[in-house]
Amino acid sequence: MTSLTLAIVTVFIAGYLCIAFESSLKINKAAVALLMCVFTWTIFMLDPGAYISGIASELLPQKVGDILKHHLGDTGETLFFLMGAMTIVEIVDKNGGFNFVRNMIATTSKRKLLWRIAFMTFILSAILDNLTTSIVMIMVLRKLVQERNDRLIYASTIIVSANSGGAFSPIGDVTTIMLWIKGMITTQGVIKEIFIPSLVSMVIPALILQYYLKGELPKNEKDGSQDTVDVFTRRQRITIFILGVGGLMFVPIFRYLTGLPPFMGILLVLGILWTATEIFYRGVKKKDGFSKRVSHLLGNIDMATILFFLGILMAVACLEEVGVLTALGQGLDQASGGNHYLVTGVIGMLSSIVDNVPLVAGCMGMYPIAEVGDMAVDGIFWQLLAYCAGVGGSMLIIGSAAGVVVMGLEKITFGWYLRRITWIVFVGYLAGMFSYWLIRTFLF
Repeated sequence: MTSLTLAIVTVFIAGYLCIAFESSLKINKAAVALLMCVFTWTIFMLDPGAYISGIASELLPQKVGDILKHHLGDTGETLFFLMGAMTIVEIVDKNGGFNFVRNMIATTSKRKLLWRIAFMTFILSAILDNLTTSIVMIMVLRKLVQERNDRLIYASTIIVSANSGGAFSPIGDVTTIMLWIKGMITTQGVIKEIFIPSLVSMVIPALILQYYLKGELPKNEKDGSQDTVDVFTRRQRITIFILGVGGLMFVPIFRYLTGLPPFMGILLVLGILWTATEIFYRGVKKKDGFSKRVSHLLGNIDMATILFFLGILMAVACLEEVGVLTALGQGLDQASGGNHYLVTGVIGMLSSIVDNVPLVAGCMGMYPIAEVGDMAVDGIFWQLLAYCAGVGGSMLIIGSAAGVVVMGLEKITFGWYLRRITWIVFVGYLAGMFSYWLIRTFLF
């Protein structure tokens, strides 16, 4: 390893540690990711000839620019997809499209409520994303359950179900979106083979968690399902829900029919939904209702998260260009004896400690897609990576975006989750991997 490569790796590791300890350092991870991106590529430019052969020295800056544009194009596909999806969900949420969710799951039985929350979260996170689904379900939970200890169990169920549901869908989690857009997994392949492992990883923890709940909920806790949004009629809210959620489900179909990148499908859905809400607002007289128009809701999009993805993916691209990821992949293969279950299993556990986005991005750079075998499209490695990186993040409450947001909303401590929930998630995680092995061994 040359001194420049060592410097690039050092910058990346230092930045990674700052991201992992974001809560202690009180520095937003987006700022760190952007610095990582710029510093790694700046070091790369000190001697680009060490990594690019066959190019005259005076043409090297132009060549590096072309390489950056190539990686930026790939990264941009993911970013525009995320921005579009986040905007669609924000429109549906703020305009009352999710009101039916709390009406469907309301019950006085504590255990029935847990199962309804688990399955509703599991399904919604596959269509939306685990972060947004967690926020929606916590808001619903607050209307239904007031007792603190019970709500912690339900909130933990939401974290587990959101991450498990996002793992089997190409649009359910940022990591699966990355793998899908890059062509490592297909919609049919990941749903067909990862759905059951993901379901197992949700059902087993729910089976255990239900024994923490006994009795009935007070009847007055069931109220709260009355609509508070009066800008649109019930029919208009249902239309918004169908256009938004149904549109997200249509994106993979749009890609299959047209061959266009997924972000084009997202832009199509956003355009249709935006147009529909503008038509609905023609008859709105109330001034405060206009705060829910799309032009206002665009300001609610979490740009810090988008910039974090930009910085981290471009920094990982630099590691790919200098050959570090290829060497690391070869080393992992040798250490594990080519056992993909072991490699991805460890990656999944690591994703509960550090952010799974750079972990998956690094793996995508370490292992190229093969024509046949375990590294081919929908091969064992890529599908296990989608499962492990998604579900593994539930082991610690800081291991996923869903966990972090629920931790903040419900004030769940790291220690409580570690003592009560981590071992339960780990059992479900291993059971899901075992079910995947059974499916691959006996059905395919």
